[in-house]
Amino acid sequence: MIEVKDLVRRFGEAEAVSHVSFQVERGDIVGFLGPNGAGKTTTLRMITGFLPPTSGEVVVEGKSSSDHGKEVRRLIGYLPENNPLYEDLRVREYLDFRAELKGLPRKRRKGRVDEVLEATGAAEVAGKLIGACSKGFRQRVGLADALLADPPFLILDEPTVGLDPVQIVQTRELIRTLGRERTVLLSTHILPEVEAICTRALILYRGRLLYDGSVEGLRRGLGRGGLLVRLAAPAARAEEVLSAVPGVVGLRKTSETAEEVLWDVETEKETDVRGALFSACAGAGLVLLEMAPRQVSLEEAFLALTTAESLEETPR
Repeated sequence: MIEVKDLVRRFGEAEAVSHVSFQVERGDIVGFLGPNGAGKTTTLRMITGFLPPTSGEVVVEGKSSSDHGKEVRRLIGYLPENNPLYEDLRVREYLDFRAELKGLPRKRRKGRVDEVLEATGAAEVAGKLIGACSKGFRQRVGLADALLADPPFLILDEPTVGLDPVQIVQTRELIRTLGRERTVLLSTHILPEVEAICTRALILYRGRLLYDGSVEGLRRGLGRGGLLVRLAAPAARAEEVLSAVPGVVGLRKTSETAEEVLWDVETEKETDVRGALFSACAGAGLVLLEMAPRQVSLEEAFLALTTAESLEETPR
């Protein structure tokens, strides 16, 4: 388990990370979300030991990074955002060199390099110069490097940045596969990435942790509640009936034909208006063709959370 306890990082007078605390359990694939400049990379660098915190503590498997820095670093495989590689080395040469730096015994190195090349799908470029590899394969080499010491934790900072759509899909699938055996903390500002890979999300905004919970809970708890209701009824009459249902706080027509109208019905949070809405339509003689929960996207929930935070911080 990784425990982040009240982390603070200041650069001069600026506080890049402000009293951030969370835990990442074994077996989790956690999305670390936030816009550019939110403090994600700074937090990850403190967790991995590349940057000391101004205050606070990181504990990995019961070991404090401040007291047992070398041991903690051995437990974490880290793919930084810029993925620094030696472009004049061949892929296998680079990984063998990195394995030596990480303390792998000589007899174990070749076999382990073969294993990580195979695991990351980079075996086909093992003999190529890194500088001649595509961006997608460079990311795979970076992941292979992170896996060399067989760490139980992987920390990946923007692993799909700069990739084309095909490479993004391939990299996401690779991370999902790696997450079956390891704990993964994945930093990104791309929300579909979290939906595709993660079951839990952490949202950092202006250096503060705003949300820690499931991806599904983010949609339920922060997006507005609502229903999609399709009626074979005149729009004006339908609007009159629907707006009078207790718990309905807003209406919006999303499509309209001569035969039917589809309404986006906004409701109060945690309020189930389906029974009352059905009764109201039946009592008014409106033909109800469809009623289904409105699916709130992760983008909407994220914007709702960060917009609310911005409004709270705005001086009045």
